[in-house]
Amino acid sequence: MKLSNNKILITGGASGIGLGLTEKFILENNTVIICGRREALLKEISKRFPSVISRKCDLSVPAEREELYRWISEYHSDLNVLVNNAGIQQHGNISDDNFMEKAHAEIDINIEAPVHLASMFMKLNSLQTIINVTSGLAFVPMIKMPVYCATKAFLHSYTVSLRQILKSKNIEVIELIPPALNTDLGGKGLHDYAPPVGDFIRSIFEQLAEGKTEVTFGFSELMAKGSAEDLQKAFQRMNQLS
Repeated sequence: MKLSNNKILITGGASGIGLGLTEKFILENNTVIICGRREALLKEISKRFPSVISRKCDLSVPAEREELYRWISEYHSDLNVLVNNAGIQQHGNISDDNFMEKAHAEIDINIEAPVHLASMFMKLNSLQTIINVTSGLAFVPMIKMPVYCATKAFLHSYTVSLRQILKSKNIEVIELIPPALNTDLGGKGLHDYAPPVGDFIRSIFEQLAEGKTEVTFGFSELMAKGSAEDLQKAFQRMNQLS
């Protein structure tokens, strides 16, 4: 994809990886639109980056996703890049009383939202690129977050198919596959040990400039390219299984 002079919608663009993408795309001379559920956070980002356009939207609600698309179609019909970045991560056990409640939330945000958004935004005549943010955990799951890992495995598989489906429309489909990064995903402090988002962003922009459509970093590169034996060993190690 070209890295400048785009109009880009980044879901979940006010924090974590989304914020890193927002900052970098602004530096690369792009118009950036972000959406999210937390209006106060969106306003904070708009103050830090006055050029950012923000829109409050709960992506777990189909009607709000549809309204987001209608708004883009009316006011930003030249949008050419959609970044499906928003995601939530829940820890827990299938025996927990609230397991299904948390599972539904993950499925709504991590699966239904990007699938729904892609199906709508591909209708924009201006759309050139869809970027889906998956995870190294799509390849090697952690049993303490089984639904999250499964949603990312789904999105990885869906992205592979979508890339072929949209070739005839000349829409490029890119998969960003991050490892654990130092963000608040899953809860504050859980990923303090992990590499900073900035290192990931610098690496993926170098890969995007090279024309790569499957972009990895650190651990996620090992998982995306690992053999079956490598993945099995990683699964045992990550889940501390004998």
